[in-house]
Amino acid sequence: MPGFVTKPEPARVPGLVHLHTGKVRDLYRNEAGELILVATDRVSAYDWVLPTEIPDKGRILTRLSLWWFDQLADLVPGHVISTEVPAGAPADWAGRVMICHALDMVPVEAVARGYLTGTGLAEYERDRTVCGLALPAGLVDGSELPAPIFTPATKAAVGEHDENVSYEEVARQVGAETAAQLRQATLSVYGRARDIARDRGIILADTKFEFGRRPGAGEGGQEGELVLADEVLTPDSSRFWRKDEWEPGRPQKAYDKQFVRDWLSSPASGWDRTGDTPPPELPQEVVDRTRERYTEAFRLLTGTAWD
Repeated sequence: MPGFVTKPEPARVPGLVHLHTGKVRDLYRNEAGELILVATDRVSAYDWVLPTEIPDKGRILTRLSLWWFDQLADLVPGHVISTEVPAGAPADWAGRVMICHALDMVPVEAVARGYLTGTGLAEYERDRTVCGLALPAGLVDGSELPAPIFTPATKAAVGEHDENVSYEEVARQVGAETAAQLRQATLSVYGRARDIARDRGIILADTKFEFGRRPGAGEGGQEGELVLADEVLTPDSSRFWRKDEWEPGRPQKAYDKQFVRDWLSSPASGWDRTGDTPPPELPQEVVDRTRERYTEAFRLLTGTAWD
């Protein structure tokens, strides 16, 4: 069954309680009730967390998320309190830590799409819709949509797929008001990020966000305002393409772990992704090329070289 090839043991840190080991992040709670997110160098593909890590990946994701939180602060509050490494934590946590507000999470992956590709393309080719939203005829892989769309998904456990759901299903699950707020916040943040990325030569094809609320009453008896949580606009949560390489009608080169997927699905890996055998270790060339894509995305978006 997909999941971890070898599930890591959580670090034991005085004053912290381990809550969860995710595909990439480990989650702890401190004595003040705050959450500590630690981004590791783990990489996943085809619902497996692989036995090989990508050096610096966790630090790149953390720094890029922090940069984006700053760019978006006037649109939606973020959950980060500080990046201070807790006393007694492993030295390797440096640069990987975000100490965050504990939120009541909305149980929906808030996905925004500005371009047609991936699972959206598969549905469009079958039904001319994406998450039930009708789209015009004549679109191809990589086409820019007439306007960005909100296409939510369910959150899946490690080793399972997220599943696209309709807006109506989200409204049924979380209420009409929260669903409307999710859609508005998602499309607003996507629009800002799309424009920032485009100015830097990057197309933001699609992305997913997670939102929560700080506990406490708000206007009209609602809980507090939506807060942007988890990672934000990284190559793990977003599909980035180089603007000067964009060519609709074919798969685009993405700033993500495509080298990993390509190698695993090639005869060179000797791995049958339809079976139950865990995937093998990645060759050094695949590791190096994947790391280069992450560092290049960081440099182009932030204007700062990784090193």
